[in-house]
Amino acid sequence: MKVELLGYTPDPEKLIAAGAKFCYSRSSVDDIMDGLDAEKSASYVEMLSNLGHMSVMEHASFTFGIEGVSRSLLAQITRHRIASFSVQSQRYVRENMFEYVIPPQIADDEEAKREYIAAMEEDQRHYEKITAILKEKNLKRFLSEGMSEKAANSAAEKAAIEDARFVLPNACTTKIMMTMNCRSLMNFFALRCCNRAQWEIRNLAQEMFKLVYAVAPHVFENAGPACVCGSCREGKMSCGKAEEVRKKFEMLKKGANIPKSR
Repeated sequence: MKVELLGYTPDPEKLIAAGAKFCYSRSSVDDIMDGLDAEKSASYVEMLSNLGHMSVMEHASFTFGIEGVSRSLLAQITRHRIASFSVQSQRYVRENMFEYVIPPQIADDEEAKREYIAAMEEDQRHYEKITAILKEKNLKRFLSEGMSEKAANSAAEKAAIEDARFVLPNACTTKIMMTMNCRSLMNFFALRCCNRAQWEIRNLAQEMFKLVYAVAPHVFENAGPACVCGSCREGKMSCGKAEEVRKKFEMLKKGANIPKSR
């Protein structure tokens, strides 16, 4: 898995603080940014968190580049509806010797791992065979319709892999560009950093948390599962490890590369 912060709203905490000033002062557009240094912006952000006034958090957004995650993760992450996604297409990108994610439980068992890898290799063979059969069929059709050989080859392959991809497994890796505003990220972290979240998306969420915390530590000071700054909301399904989770998030914060200028 590889996760990078590709871009974000400049001075996110200052912009969020400006939103708060619009709500709680007589400031105008002309002077809304006046006096919003790092300390004052942090004060506004902390006030907003205490009040539960989260709508102004939506003015700042973050864009991530994500690689080496499974299509299974893709199915989970796109359930977060207030976000924008761009995903590598299996209709247009041929999966030659596709890469795949091996779950830790399988990786730790040699017999399970051998069976798993054999299944991946078999899927690749089926994918290549189906692609070849469909491409040959489509090429004949496109040539008979008067297309040039170059155009026919391109169109035939696209039409072939469009249907051959159905044989590919959930383990197949993909690439994602994702943009979320701060409020959506807070919700994402609350759900996906929790010990009850599936291991792959939990690992991703924790990496994303470190990246945004480094940029906007006051915004994300209390981000994470509910137990980080309160009580667990999972009821009978609780992992029972709230103290362990709190310590882990303190370590994640310490590991975040916060610019010294802050």
